[in-house]
Amino acid sequence: MLPKNWTTITEFIIVGFPGLHPDYYGLVSAIFFIVYTTTVAGNTVFLVLFITSESLRKPMYIILASLAMSDMCFSTVALPKIIARYWFNAGAAPFHACFFQMELIHYFGTLNSLIMMIMALDRYVAICYSLRYQTVMTNRITYILIATAWVTAFIAPTIATLHTQQLPYCGPKLIIQCYCDHISITSLACAENSKQVLVALCVALLVLLLPLAFIIYSYCHIIASVMRLSSSQSRWKSFATCSTQLSIIALFYLPRCAVYIASFLQIQISRDFRILLILLYSLVPPLINPFIYCLRTQEIRMIVSRWASRQKAFREMSRINVITL
Repeated sequence: MLPKNWTTITEFIIVGFPGLHPDYYGLVSAIFFIVYTTTVAGNTVFLVLFITSESLRKPMYIILASLAMSDMCFSTVALPKIIARYWFNAGAAPFHACFFQMELIHYFGTLNSLIMMIMALDRYVAICYSLRYQTVMTNRITYILIATAWVTAFIAPTIATLHTQQLPYCGPKLIIQCYCDHISITSLACAENSKQVLVALCVALLVLLLPLAFIIYSYCHIIASVMRLSSSQSRWKSFATCSTQLSIIALFYLPRCAVYIASFLQIQISRDFRILLILLYSLVPPLINPFIYCLRTQEIRMIVSRWASRQKAFREMSRINVITL
């Protein structure tokens, strides 16, 4: 057996999609670039609206602002390297930088899972205990929950990263993924890695299944409470409030659980298809979250509408002043 510290490689090579023809590298990098810039722009607009609008200082929007920050950070950690790989053929990642990226990738994934659990808690209290909502879900309590999530989310990825770093790496060094993740790195170890894989899988399922179990529990109670409402208009309004969150939650959890279960049961799936599934739950929610919440939330639509009206009035006033001069 190789000693634990016997590592001979100094870098990993990000491959991306192994079956992708080089003729499509430019197209794929352009798509990733558009996804990245749109994600950053959309979430930045949401954060600016949150910071500048006093009316958005409410628990739900505090949670959404935290989710927007996490989404921007995840995209910034995950996408620039794969864009450089396909655009400039710069897929090399220094050894320790790859582990640092893996830590952050799984950290923000864990953080999003915890934020979605807090989001479900907010909706649960708002619908099932509506009369107590103002006293239970205050801004102060929401900030404490969010801060706790940002801190505790480090625990699980750090455990997995430290276990993975104990393995020796002596080649090969090709990471069949669009970024450094745990499964891709441990598969390159030149020693027995079943212990590290088991620990990481248990940790991953823990940070996924516990929040998911609470989300399912809360939404079962939410649906039951909504169905007891006498007014069909009230039922529809309540369902409309929760439907957006449910769609994002489903997109975040279902493909992710499918990947982990397939890995645990050793189900063989195409490497390209596996990477596509991972990108689906990793990149699509951060991309569409700000647009969905801005389009579906009346309060945000009103703020954007007032801002657009002011900008239009300012342009008209400037045009009149120019004509007068």
